[in-house]
Amino acid sequence: MVVIVGLFIAFVLVAIFARRGVRGCRWRMDRTRDRDGLQYFRCAACGAEELVPKGKSPQDCRAPRKPPKP
Repeated sequence: MVVIVGLFIAFVLVAIFARRGVRGCRWRMDRTRDRDGLQYFRCAACGAEELVPKGKSPQDCRAPRKPPKP
């Protein structure tokens, strides 16, 4: 019984955190695309791209958000 409850909780947590709107951005640096003293970052979760000054990292999600369905 405990195993079934544990599997159910794990399934619910995976379902919650797998939704795109719930996940936060996960920024990955790509040094091959750096230019003019700026570092290139791409979000692994939403695909947003950003150039930031060297030594900094993006803090906010920059991907366009879809409006909620009514």
